[in-house]
Amino acid sequence: MRMLMRVAIPNEGGNSAVKDGSIGKIIGAFLEQQHPEAAYFVAEGGERTGYFVLDVKDSSDIPSLSEPFFQGLNAAIEFTPAMNPQDLKTALGKLKL
Repeated sequence: MRMLMRVAIPNEGGNSAVKDGSIGKIIGAFLEQQHPEAAYFVAEGGERTGYFVLDVKDSSDIPSLSEPFFQGLNAAIEFTPAMNPQDLKTALGKLKL
């Protein structure tokens, strides 16, 4: 299932990870392993935040996606199901109103 993964990195953990170089390693390893459909990085609410669009095959995959960010950056993680335009078209075609 296509999911939007939001990774919010608190300033204290983010600052330490920038200084010791681990932020690039953690994010780089995630990108290399997961090959997200899209990845965006923003400042949101005063924190470093990443948005990743991923194909999550099973809910049991969520811990392995989250743990590097939890442990390495003290990040807060959110997952939201998401659709692309084709998914939406398919979904609307299934509606019986």
